[in-house]
Amino acid sequence: MERRNAQPHVVIVGGGISGLAAAFFLRDEAVRVTVLEGSPRLGGKLSVSEIGGIAVDEGAEALLVTRPEGIALIAEAGLSDQRTVPGPTSSAIWTLGALRPLPRRQFMGVPSDMTELAKSGVLSDEGVARASQDLELPPTARDGDVPVAEYVGARLGEEVVDRLVDPLLGGVYAGRSAELSFEATLPALAAASRKHRSLAEAARSLLPPPVPAPAPAGPAQAAGTRAGGSVFTTLAGGLGMLPAYLAKASGAEVRTATMARELVPAGSGWRLTVGSAAAPEHLDADAVILAIPARPAGRLIADVPAVSAAVTAFGEIGYASMVIVTLAYPQSAFPGPGLAALGWNGYLVPAVDGRAVKAATFSTVKWPHLAGATASGSGPLEIVRCSVGRIGEEALLQRTDDELAALAAAELAEATGVRGGPAAARVTRWGGALPQYTVGHLDRVATIRATVAAQPGLAVCGAAYDGVGIPACIATARAAANQVMAFLAARPPDR
Repeated sequence: MERRNAQPHVVIVGGGISGLAAAFFLRDEAVRVTVLEGSPRLGGKLSVSEIGGIAVDEGAEALLVTRPEGIALIAEAGLSDQRTVPGPTSSAIWTLGALRPLPRRQFMGVPSDMTELAKSGVLSDEGVARASQDLELPPTARDGDVPVAEYVGARLGEEVVDRLVDPLLGGVYAGRSAELSFEATLPALAAASRKHRSLAEAARSLLPPPVPAPAPAGPAQAAGTRAGGSVFTTLAGGLGMLPAYLAKASGAEVRTATMARELVPAGSGWRLTVGSAAAPEHLDADAVILAIPARPAGRLIADVPAVSAAVTAFGEIGYASMVIVTLAYPQSAFPGPGLAALGWNGYLVPAVDGRAVKAATFSTVKWPHLAGATASGSGPLEIVRCSVGRIGEEALLQRTDDELAALAAAELAEATGVRGGPAAARVTRWGGALPQYTVGHLDRVATIRATVAAQPGLAVCGAAYDGVGIPACIATARAAANQVMAFLAARPPDR
């Protein structure tokens, strides 16, 4: 190990948004930073490429503005002038044979207005009647963490779970509400439910004041808008442009196609083994930030003394795979013509309806800066992103790219009436992309954090802990950067 009076060396394992954000936050500190990314490219689940000559995200396409971390990082990176927001269009649920409005007054699918719920047509009459019982039922006991479906179903019935809550959670986690933790996936609602007998009242307490309904010709307002503007934002060139900006601005040494295989204590610091077993390379570090998925993190620290509890907890966090099928159509292929005539910016699909596509985003409607985009030598294009795959649907994802694109196009035609096949298709596979916050997740995270914090100069960040959204990942990155800097600052000199 090098002497500690040299500039401290911080190694970040993982070049996704969390690892790059951590490197960016360390840019003004008196440390040398190295980022190791095992794959050939940076960015993790952020990536952008062209389809039909139009730059469209292949992975995450938006971030919440209701959490400040994402827009703050964009501002610090000097990209605020690239920010753009969705148009004031609405989302639908494709269920019971039709596109139906997602109720305006709901919180992640939990309705707060039973009259509006009935008008949406998403539930049967019996389902609405059962949901309305929530307003009169006595309090539902909850001893510790429970599955979302168990608690919401006890209050509002199975139809609310199946046709509203499950598709919304499936869109975020690619998981199922029967397995996902109520406390970890819906923490604000879980907290509010302790203050209100009715779950609908708890949901209402979390919503902004009602706003006037859209024009009569349009469907209900989406769960992507709020009083005073959208809750989402993106970059005009795609969120996939952010990683490259962060990498450059961080000043870190960034190494792609460099897999970290082992991490062990070495003197008063750490030693990483990278590269192949035949030609290993050793890197010494004063501090290490693990910004990789849970199970690889557990394998990496398996030989570190006194971390067996964290290794076990890491191994208990499962991951779901998914595919994004992006389709480009001539605008004239849609009735109207054009997607905007449908009045939606996309739709969700309940798993109980048995479709392959769980969500479709009409990108050229949702994002006005893409509207009217044209490919070279052709007229305006409409871009649709179809999300395929939930936890447990691995067999579906084993189909070929052509098969998945054809399946997505066929279901889109059934839902929207689009005529003919797409002019271009792009299939992006995200294997093991989304951590599953199953029951007991908060306890697992607490175990990991307590165990890791006891290891001098070691920190973790990423989607496995406090939320899968970009702002949540950025928040964990800042906390990890602060943690290692506090450790370095507290060390005695010349160590």
